[in-house]
Amino acid sequence: MRSAPTILHLDMDAFFASAEQASKPSLRGKAVVVGGLGPRGVVATASYEARVFGVHSAMPMAQARRLAPNAAYLVPRFAFYRAISEQVMGLLRALSPLVEPLSLDEAFVDLEAGGAAGDEESARLVGVRLRGDIRAVTGLTGSVGLAASKMLAKIGSEQAKPDGLVVIEPGTERAMLGPLPVRTLPGVGPATGDHLRRAGITTVEEIAGAGEDELVRLLGKAHGHGLYAMALARDERPVVAEREAKSVSVEDTYDVDIHDRTRVGLEVQRLADRCVRRLRGAGLSGRTIVLKVRRYDFSTLTRSETLRGPTDDPAVVREAAARLLDSVDTTGGVRLLGVGVSGLADYTQEDLFAQAAEEQVDAGSVEEAEDAIEAEPEAPVERRWPSGHDVRHVRYGHGWVQGSGLGRVTVRFETPDSDPGRVRTFRTDDPDLEVAEPLPLVPGSLAQA
Repeated sequence: MRSAPTILHLDMDAFFASAEQASKPSLRGKAVVVGGLGPRGVVATASYEARVFGVHSAMPMAQARRLAPNAAYLVPRFAFYRAISEQVMGLLRALSPLVEPLSLDEAFVDLEAGGAAGDEESARLVGVRLRGDIRAVTGLTGSVGLAASKMLAKIGSEQAKPDGLVVIEPGTERAMLGPLPVRTLPGVGPATGDHLRRAGITTVEEIAGAGEDELVRLLGKAHGHGLYAMALARDERPVVAEREAKSVSVEDTYDVDIHDRTRVGLEVQRLADRCVRRLRGAGLSGRTIVLKVRRYDFSTLTRSETLRGPTDDPAVVREAAARLLDSVDTTGGVRLLGVGVSGLADYTQEDLFAQAAEEQVDAGSVEEAEDAIEAEPEAPVERRWPSGHDVRHVRYGHGWVQGSGLGRVTVRFETPDSDPGRVRTFRTDDPDLEVAEPLPLVPGSLAQA
């Protein structure tokens, strides 16, 4: 353990929802829920105003709507959130070469490694300055925890929420941890928490008092040893600058089960292409293709195929995914599909491009099938207007979709630096209305998707 609180944990406050509120003046101070809006959707993030009603992340969206029927429900704009995240991560990397992102909205920073701080006073000043810089650059707030270990820094940032800073001074860790509930410690979920409660252990202090042997008896060797060390505030894990990805994958959950085998195949092809775009965006390739299928009865099947060498060629991945699909029975319907690539490398094997060329006929067949489906005269495709996404009208300017259906789309026209705007309704095929790019939250910033 260090002698100074020079490990920083940053956690952006209700990140997705806060970004939407900053982008949409009419939603500021109101309940906002971001996530999948279909019957099987789940909450990705809820604003603090929505949390008052009991809404939280990972909750089924249908339950959230019952708890907060008057909240604004929006479809995520991940490209927009990623652009803001890149700005925040840039501020962190200016402090230290050792930045360990955990997700788009949180990361650890080793301030000592970058020479940004060496004692409590300098670390606190860095935390204060960082929070100000984040607000200035993105218009959003983040909470900061500073401690001598990663575990304690993360606990500190949680205690600091929202929009605060907590410094856990070395030497005070056990006194701080003692009265906290066991669920505070990493790795203690509902099941472990209930198991400990039945044994009469409800606080971190009681974990330490139970002793290592008793914890091993209750939870097993690995979990018991690890939990006892955490209760004593022992955590020697270093901040790791590059967290090696083990796989790259994409998946979609469908509001209505897919029964048509041809459409299932086309969905798998689209997922394969998306997966490859993500793979190439990370500068990676992979040799194992994985298909995930969740059927109508919630049974989930995975199939995989390992190639001769790593590839990032979309035709190769599409063809492998199609072969894997052939081995799966989709009778009865499919509710989720996913395609992934593992066995990652930072190079490709050239002879696989020859393999890809051999499969161009098959790929062409897929494209022809798509064209045939899209050309059906009796089923014109209606333009989709996801709630919360950006649009622009020739006459009224920039706005965002409040909702759509029955051939109509409702738009509120406002920008991040305007007053709450007016609402107007258009036909979904109105030629004067088009999809637009998000506007930056702070004028002149680069937070544009």
